Amino acid sequence: MNDSPRPSPSAVQASREVRMIIGRLRRRILNAAGAGDITFGQESVLTRLSGEQGVTASELASAEGVRHQSMTATVASLTALGLVERRPDPDDGRRLLIALTAAGHRRVEEGRQARQEWLAGRLQNRCTEEERRAVIAAMAVLERLTRD
Repeated sequence: MNDSPRPSPSAVQASREVRMIIGRLRRRILNAAGAGDITFGQESVLTRLSGEQGVTASELASAEGVRHQSMTATVASLTALGLVERRPDPDDGRRLLIALTAAGHRRVEEGRQARQEWLAGRLQNRCTEEERRAVIAAMAVLERLTRD
């Protein structure tokens, strides 16, 4: 049994609106990067790999919340595009590590730059200074929700 009190109507409404707006904003930001030749899942894998020296397909699958077979297909398509490479693990030659190529690193950085420019431009052109400050304050609240 759950002894927690039921969420207030305002908490339910805020939850619904945050999820809806964040989902829509995420799609718009991802589209701003002009990643039309790859899927959102592939873009997510590239971004995840940008902070790594190399990871296994199993580790990627777990981090992305997909089946190993799905990740293997994603990695194969990114390899065919020249954005990732598979190489032997120096600590265990039986394993293959997946890492970004130079082209993959460029792609991730260009995507980040495009997304940042798009969102900063929208905030500049469509919001007042007061509204931008309200967004910053709201982000502090949302960030607090993500802490354990």
